[in-house]
Amino acid sequence: MKVLIAISPEKYRDEELAEPVAALTKAGIACDIASTRRGTCTGMLGAKATATLSFEEVEPKPYDGLIIVGGNGTPAHLWDDEILPVLVRYFRESGKVVGAICLAPVVLARAGILKGRKATYNENPQAFREMKAGGAVLVNQPVVVDTRIVTANGPSASKAFAETFIKTLTAVEW
Repeated sequence: MKVLIAISPEKYRDEELAEPVAALTKAGIACDIASTRRGTCTGMLGAKATATLSFEEVEPKPYDGLIIVGGNGTPAHLWDDEILPVLVRYFRESGKVVGAICLAPVVLARAGILKGRKATYNENPQAFREMKAGGAVLVNQPVVVDTRIVTANGPSASKAFAETFIKTLTAVEW
């Protein structure tokens, strides 16, 4: 199994990347980090991560799931990205698990995959408008799962988000 993790090139939320990476590694699941550009990305709290792929370079077929990390850089770098919503729709249409945390669920809403689906997000007025415009059924819980879409509301939910994403990813579908 392999998961693609999307982060903003700056001001991603450190623990929203660190917790899923640690949990995936512990579960024996490989992951690649992608961003709007290759190279060093900087977290809000000073962590550094290397994006080995730009979104343009991603070949989505080999991946079993997609995680989009939030943080203050998400609205500026990911909400309006042209390629990331295409990847989101590909993963969704292929029946793969899609996860987003903090401000990143807005990417899912803008990609059109949250219409009529339960989801959560990090509350702020702009994100609220985007989530409603995307048709999301908003649930005030730390982590929400709806048909292989996993959303979480912020850094404090990072560990539960990672565990829930992996449980959803590895669930046997009958």
